[in-house]
Amino acid sequence: MDFLLTKFDESWDSLTNLVEKMNGLKIRLEGLNARKEDKESIIRTELHPRKKLKKEVELWLKNVERINHEIQDLQQKFEESNVITRGFLKGDVLKKIHEVEELFQQGTFHDSLVIDDSGWIGQALSTTALFGGAAEICMKEIWVYLMDDNITKIGVWGMGGVGKTTIMKLIHNQLLKETEKFNSVIWVTVSKEMSIMNLQNRIARAMHKTLVEDEDETIRAGMIYELLARKGKYVLILDDLWDKFSLEEVGIPEPSNGSKLLITTRLLDVCHYLGCREVRVPTLRKPDAWGLFLEKVGPDVLNHTDLLPIVESVAEECDGLPLAIVIIASSMKGVRSVHEWRHALNALKRHVQSVNKMEEKVFRQLKFSYDHLEDEKVKHCFLCCALYPEDFEINTDELIELWIEEGLVEEMDSMQMEIDEGHTVLSKLKNSCLIEGTSFRRVKLHDLVRDMAVRITSSRPRFLVRSGLHLKNIPNVQDWKEDLEKVSLMENRQLQILHQLPPPKCPNLTTLLLSRCSIKSIPEGFFEQMHGLKILDLSSNKIKNLPNSISNLETLTTLLVGRCKHLQKMPSFSKLEALKKLDLRGTKIKDIPHGMERLVNLKYLDLTDTRIKSKMGDGILARLTSLRHLKFDDILLRGEEIGGLSKLEFFKGRFADLKELNDYAQALHARKSAPHQYHIFVGSLGPSMFGRNKWIRLGGHGGGNICCTHATKIPSAVECLGIENIIVDLCEAEEAFFSKFIIPVPHNIFSSLSEISIWECKNIKKLFSSNWVLHHLQNLITLSVHSCLEMEEIIASESETEVEEVLTSTTASFQFTTLPNLRRLSLWNLSELKSICGANGVMACDSIQEIIIFNCPKVKRISLNLPLQDDGQPSPPPSLYKIYISPVEWSQLEWDHPKAKFVLEPYLNK
Repeated sequence: MDFLLTKFDESWDSLTNLVEKMNGLKIRLEGLNARKEDKESIIRTELHPRKKLKKEVELWLKNVERINHEIQDLQQKFEESNVITRGFLKGDVLKKIHEVEELFQQGTFHDSLVIDDSGWIGQALSTTALFGGAAEICMKEIWVYLMDDNITKIGVWGMGGVGKTTIMKLIHNQLLKETEKFNSVIWVTVSKEMSIMNLQNRIARAMHKTLVEDEDETIRAGMIYELLARKGKYVLILDDLWDKFSLEEVGIPEPSNGSKLLITTRLLDVCHYLGCREVRVPTLRKPDAWGLFLEKVGPDVLNHTDLLPIVESVAEECDGLPLAIVIIASSMKGVRSVHEWRHALNALKRHVQSVNKMEEKVFRQLKFSYDHLEDEKVKHCFLCCALYPEDFEINTDELIELWIEEGLVEEMDSMQMEIDEGHTVLSKLKNSCLIEGTSFRRVKLHDLVRDMAVRITSSRPRFLVRSGLHLKNIPNVQDWKEDLEKVSLMENRQLQILHQLPPPKCPNLTTLLLSRCSIKSIPEGFFEQMHGLKILDLSSNKIKNLPNSISNLETLTTLLVGRCKHLQKMPSFSKLEALKKLDLRGTKIKDIPHGMERLVNLKYLDLTDTRIKSKMGDGILARLTSLRHLKFDDILLRGEEIGGLSKLEFFKGRFADLKELNDYAQALHARKSAPHQYHIFVGSLGPSMFGRNKWIRLGGHGGGNICCTHATKIPSAVECLGIENIIVDLCEAEEAFFSKFIIPVPHNIFSSLSEISIWECKNIKKLFSSNWVLHHLQNLITLSVHSCLEMEEIIASESETEVEEVLTSTTASFQFTTLPNLRRLSLWNLSELKSICGANGVMACDSIQEIIIFNCPKVKRISLNLPLQDDGQPSPPPSLYKIYISPVEWSQLEWDHPKAKFVLEPYLNK
């Protein structure tokens, strides 16, 4: 009997041990899957179009997938087994434990997870679907010629808006799959005003190279020749070519050895000149044109029998031109009034005398959509797009800012409301197909649509647009008409304003855009006869001084000279009381401009990255009560003045000390509001804390002269708080720093504080009390404490009385401190740190993902709560995937549960 009992006990112990092994396998598999997720996150960052996964990484990911399926099957067998049959699974369980551990180690991958993709031959382009059989026939014809080694140059021609670029983008993307036939596919967008030099630049840029601007054209051509020759078998696509040009002058070799030159143009003569095999893209056949029109206008129009004849006539007026069909149909989408449709038909049929009747008809077709915009301000917003160069991808933020500066967006109570209104206008223009989205926050005009806008602005309102044309000199005096309203010469990289040129006489000029032109000097009297000027953009030029004639532009509302890196001297602003926006960032000015205190209507002021080191004069900012956007960096500001700016929505600046920060917070408290965004330095400047709207950095690099002796008031809506290099005066050694010195105002709780960073602070032994954590850090995501050499505890235990007063629970003599959203805990170089949560404290961090403990030799406990499962075994937090700690520090840790070390070991990265 005793023998049987002994055997039963041994079997029972064996089965119990097997259950533990199976649980251990599950825990290890969770660790492996966490590592897999981590690697997949890195892959998403590193895997660009020109990269591919390493084979070893690809194999590792497949093996992790495989082991997951196998363990899932094993788990099912385990659950279905009984006391007798379960023992047969022991070998499988042990084998899988070994495999998982091996895969976990293999997944370290110290180097990058990706390598260069030798099979990558070009970047895919965004495309739209082809419409109509004729276009598909064209595409097939082009493809046949591309595959024919005897045909080296192909010219695709047809009228503007017929779909040449759409076909070529589809061809381009199809060529990317022909990796055995071609080594490289190069796409270059040309434009109407293209010079040899600019075409060379664009071809080089498409190959990720840069040519020297002032190099001789012949030398540059040789460089292009060499770059293309190194590509092996290439396809060079030049889209929208307007002029005949010599391949030799540009540097394009006569295609041979399987290489191809593929062009699109509106002019058959260009195809003939280059000796291309011609492919004509026709307009849509009538059934296809009607189908496209219906798709864009909405097929429900077929239900309105009284409208149908007129709708069909409007579609016929588009003459099968896809661009015209899309724009006109989109502008009429949702319109079901017979009167509006009849009016549209009459507008399209209206006869206009022109030498080129086809061009005139296309213009009239496109202008119809412009005329259909009901709001005059929206029309003007569209026309402003023509101020940018042809084929230019316009930054939408910059475009909306221009609309706001022009007064085309209604003035509202906040900048964000005005920006939202600008995006609404942007959507209207997109929905009318007058502008098209290209990439993130970028839009552009189809060149035909831009031509239409430029033509409209050649009369009234009158614009002079010479942007992006590589001009060396500004237009002649006769081009500066007296009725000009807007002039754009932006993006002419070598422009100069000749001093012998008489000042342009443009009394009605409101907007002058001269940004990114590398202008070195402006004649003193250049602005003398521009009395109505409101917007002057001189950004990113090489000017050293601004002419004094700017001082007399009393109607000026916007002055932009940001990123003029050589600008040292500003004229007086005393007469510029109408000014609303002033951008001086990135200049070399050393003093606050004279007359700044008179800019009482100023809403936007940016003085970052200048040479100004002095304090802002007393009372200057207090007078600028209209300010909404204020950015400084090295200029010392007064907290009371900044806090008194009741309309301020964005503020970046620096206070000299904690007293000024207190004055700022107190002023905010008095008016019960704060900016929607603020970036505040106290003491010296330090790195910006990116990714947060509201952050404050106390001390900063080298800011050890800041001594914290009294409580510091901090805006309660702060999201990120950095404290660096400050000296703390603690009267009682047992007091926690945050409990004594950090006070939220106007509300008594930090409800949005998600990141705290503490660096190189002196005399701090305890950082938080558990009571303070409970009230203020329930939304904390990241906590970093580095190089605080006296730090002994991160979260100090409360006294018995305090513990009774706060809502902390105790289990098995442990005091729990809950940080429900904490994801990252980083502790570095804390030579005196003994514990994270005090002797009896435990952190409950269900969201923790990463724990870093580096060079903290006296730490004995991680203090992380590991909930017990039904079988009494501890389990790690569900989101944990990394623990970084040195082997020595790991080995000396003490654990609250005997199995805790075993449970956490899979997450260890030694």
